[in-house]
Amino acid sequence: MTSVLFTCAGQRVDIVSAFGRAGATTIAVDVNPLAPALYHADRYELVRRVDDPGYVPELTALVAEHGIDLIVPLTDLDQPILARSRDEIPAAVLLAPADVVEQMGDKYLAHGALGRLGLASPPSWLPEDVPADVRFPVAVKAREGFGSRHIYVAHDRPQLEYLLAHTPVASFVQSWCLGEEFSIDVFCDFAGTCLNAIPRTMIESKGGESIKGMTIKDWELIEHGRRVAEALPIWGPANIQCFREEDGSLLVTDVNPRFGGAFPLPLAAGSRYPELALALAAGERPAPTVGEFRDGVVMTRFFSDVCLTEGDDGRLEPFAEEVPEPVASEPGEA
Repeated sequence: MTSVLFTCAGQRVDIVSAFGRAGATTIAVDVNPLAPALYHADRYELVRRVDDPGYVPELTALVAEHGIDLIVPLTDLDQPILARSRDEIPAAVLLAPADVVEQMGDKYLAHGALGRLGLASPPSWLPEDVPADVRFPVAVKAREGFGSRHIYVAHDRPQLEYLLAHTPVASFVQSWCLGEEFSIDVFCDFAGTCLNAIPRTMIESKGGESIKGMTIKDWELIEHGRRVAEALPIWGPANIQCFREEDGSLLVTDVNPRFGGAFPLPLAAGSRYPELALALAAGERPAPTVGEFRDGVVMTRFFSDVCLTEGDDGRLEPFAEEVPEPVASEPGEA
């Protein structure tokens, strides 16, 4: 049985549970003892902050202690650290190469990297380079971060100057996309070959995370997701966000080299991404099945909870008789 360590487990109960149902032994780690995903794993450990110099050595020790075969980072927080430390960790890391992680983590650098690969993204500028005749509206975006934090819309030059002067983080300016937004959840092997690409609509988002959406078998989007993933390249999962503009162009605005916030939707559509990850950890080379998924699956998300009490050893453990599970009990079930 493959053992999987999930870092920065946080609230990603959906991912931890899905890997468990796929047959993995799951070990979740987080700095916060109240991270819900800890209590949906077979075992959990509390670890130091990702910016602590001892973070990677601590993970390495856990790999040895638990016989870990695969490490799956669940947020952007420790991706650069894990990508740079891949050779120090005696387990496969489900994460793109370090240069890809670092470029995609800085949204302005990502724009430049995409352009060099011949992949279209909205025109973007550093604050001092915004053209005098720029067309409004434009977006002021944080160069680093997640969850749609520090993204503002400027409708004229005075508003743009005000936002750039008052945003608390390093930012850049990007043309405002007027078309329809889509997300494409892709999964690649460790050679950068795309195994599947599943587009979905963005019916509703909250805090930068999709909470309502639908899978669509749009072959132009499927091929676009595959092309972007293989060009970078992506290893493992990624979420590609793009806009289809009125002229038919597909402009990539973001590439997150991890499982997307709407992970349950491609899972329900039959992606079998956890099974593919376990196959890669076992040294297998799964054949691509690009475009094979169920069309028209709609996701609407809701909050759940787990109640905890302190055990005799001082560790928090679930108090309820049964820990809540996602509605879909098996991959492919709506």
